[in-house]
Amino acid sequence: MNTATTIKKKEKIVRRKDNWQLYLMLSPAVVLAFIFVYIPFGGIVMAFQDYKPYLGISGSKWVGWEQFKFMFEYPDSVQVFWNTLRISLLKLFFGTVSTLTFALLINEVRKKFLRSAVQTFVFLPHFLSWVVLGGIFLEILDPTNGLVNEALKVIGFDPIFFLGDNNWFVITVVASDVWKEFGYGSIVFLAALAGINPALYEAAQLDGAGRWKQTLHITLPSIVPTIAVVLTLSISQVLNVGFDQIFNLYNPLVYGKGDIIDTFVYRMGLVDGNYSFSTAVGLFKSVVSLFLILGAYRIAYKVAGYKIF
Repeated sequence: MNTATTIKKKEKIVRRKDNWQLYLMLSPAVVLAFIFVYIPFGGIVMAFQDYKPYLGISGSKWVGWEQFKFMFEYPDSVQVFWNTLRISLLKLFFGTVSTLTFALLINEVRKKFLRSAVQTFVFLPHFLSWVVLGGIFLEILDPTNGLVNEALKVIGFDPIFFLGDNNWFVITVVASDVWKEFGYGSIVFLAALAGINPALYEAAQLDGAGRWKQTLHITLPSIVPTIAVVLTLSISQVLNVGFDQIFNLYNPLVYGKGDIIDTFVYRMGLVDGNYSFSTAVGLFKSVVSLFLILGAYRIAYKVAGYKIF
């Protein structure tokens, strides 16, 4: 080992000792993560057992892959996975388009007061819980005397059972989620837009390019890496449709197209007491999500040359 390598290692050790306050500050988060994230990993073994609460993990019978076989043979499993994928992809597409469009539009507003007011207004829904919003939507979308259906009656349309019809339920879920998150989600794109070199726009104006051509040839290409990262993080969560939203809006009438993996696991595990089967479904979802994030990361690197880690 040469002298230069030895010196570098000693410098690293010194730096680590100098930063002990930072490690101390980080320690509560590490402890909480260990207690509530890593220790519960032990419960994964229930997916390979016929788990009985009164016997515990150590006393329950091992059944190997039987729970996973049952998962693929269960009549509702395929429909639940398809529902999850469809709703998630619709949210991903319309959510990305809406946040990007809003960021591009608000970036063109030059009056600071108006811009701040609009941003504050559209950011607010993000901070509202779906428990609160679920109650609001249940009232305004009521098929008999809800505000929306009353308005439809006035203009001559028949009432729509938004939360009781399978097709309308999917539309309602996607639309309400986009409405809630598009403002807050645009923050990332606005930050990327702020980092674009103004000299590029000045040069384009001298060449006679209008606002549309500047957007098409300068703005969008400049934020491609950011778009790639946002899509990467979104694809990794494609199976996490949003339990809190679906749970507060759905009902047995829309299980056909509204039941997702998380609500299915909740009913099978906590309501019906089939803990092993629900654990197997949750584990399968986690493994698929892992491959999705790895694949999305590779795509982001190939398309935009952006490395997350």
